[in-house]
Amino acid sequence: MGRLTTHVLDTATGRPAAGLVVELSRIDGATASLVASGVTNADGRVAPIVEGANFTAGVYELRFFCGDYLRSTGASLTEPPFLDVVPIRFGIGNPDQHYHVPLLVSAYGYSTYRGS
Repeated sequence: MGRLTTHVLDTATGRPAAGLVVELSRIDGATASLVASGVTNADGRVAPIVEGANFTAGVYELRFFCGDYLRSTGASLTEPPFLDVVPIRFGIGNPDQHYHVPLLVSAYGYSTYRGS
């Protein structure tokens, strides 16, 4: 059964980003429809954010509310913060597979990749 998972690590502290809000939307042309949302656990994970019949081929976007998370940690931020909401748009070609989209984040940079 296919599913989508995510994991957020705070590279400034070297720890999982617990308590970070994540939203998943399906993109259809110019329209974004919210599919699911969640908050990362103590290990920085929202897993699975969607699975089974609700996980279909198409274009999706994960939105990570990093500014709110970073403020909650006491990180020194500019106002407005350099990174606030980080969107990652990606395609699901085979909904029978496991897709894992991790985020490595700090106040001034982020990276992602297709994980396992």
